[in-house]
Amino acid sequence: MEIKTVVMEIPEGANIIIGQTHFIKTAEDLYEVMVNGVPGIKFGIAFCEASGPCLVRAEGNDNSLKEVAIRNASNIAAGHTFVILIKEAFPVNVLNSIKACPEVCSIYCATANPVQVIVAETEQGGGILGVIDGYRPKGIETEKDVQDRKHFLRNIGYKL
Repeated sequence: MEIKTVVMEIPEGANIIIGQTHFIKTAEDLYEVMVNGVPGIKFGIAFCEASGPCLVRAEGNDNSLKEVAIRNASNIAAGHTFVILIKEAFPVNVLNSIKACPEVCSIYCATANPVQVIVAETEQGGGILGVIDGYRPKGIETEKDVQDRKHFLRNIGYKL
């Protein structure tokens, strides 16, 4: 077995969601989840099929995000993995709907941070062991940090 680290490409201003699923109709069903979730959302989806022709299936309404999703999924190369890149929305806007999609088994991450995917490869194929989402903590939140956090959440419209 070989273990490798795959760095995800995340365009400026985008978020990435990586998960595992189990069925060929995933790309179409996730497309419906995205367009029904947030008016004006821009996204690209890529899904690594794990049986039959074993193709990377793709959907989306933004060609540049779709192409990056395809590259990321192809680089991960792990069966039944999906990658979604989004703009004009945040993962929190669609995450519960993605989890409720009947094919979705799990979510590895949903973030705008730099992401590394840890992949194990055997003679059969590849599988995601986990992800590195962002960086190590640099300290413990101070009172000023609490106030900054609360201000940020209100500034982007997530709190009153």
